[in-house]
Amino acid sequence: MKLSFVRAHREDLPKIVTIYNQIIPSRLATADLDPVTVADRTAWFDSFDQHHPLWVIKDAAGAIIGWVGLEPFYGRAAFGHTSEIAIYIDQTARHQGVGRRALEYIIAQLPQLEITAIVAYIFGHNEPSLRLFRAFAFQKWGELPRVAELDGVQRDLVIMGRRFDRN
Repeated sequence: MKLSFVRAHREDLPKIVTIYNQIIPSRLATADLDPVTVADRTAWFDSFDQHHPLWVIKDAAGAIIGWVGLEPFYGRAAFGHTSEIAIYIDQTARHQGVGRRALEYIIAQLPQLEITAIVAYIFGHNEPSLRLFRAFAFQKWGELPRVAELDGVQRDLVIMGRRFDRN
């Protein structure tokens, strides 16, 4: 599948929100329990910048089939070279290697972004995402046991991380 990664623009936000909302009912990849709106996500969208970008993933026809963002980690200057990653794929494009391609793309961008570490927060029961990150040499850096409650079930949050040292 031919993919392109393009910096997200404000007009992409409705599709970004649609893709995000698709995963909420699964209770697999977000702690939001109800759908979000474009208005809910506007400040979040505006927080991305040149150092911590947001990309949309487009298929060969130019349709947005996912998005990937590198969000600032912890909001303090000393953590400026660390990012939290978020990857969300449209339900029509899942299980086709898009997440793998997104991680490959992001890793290739890190030197110019001056990012040397990525963390991913993944629910402990989200085995597909855990497998994906492990395949890219991410390691378990921590676990927060039963910190989320999803439909009456307490869930663990696993912190996966990887360093990308400068040469």
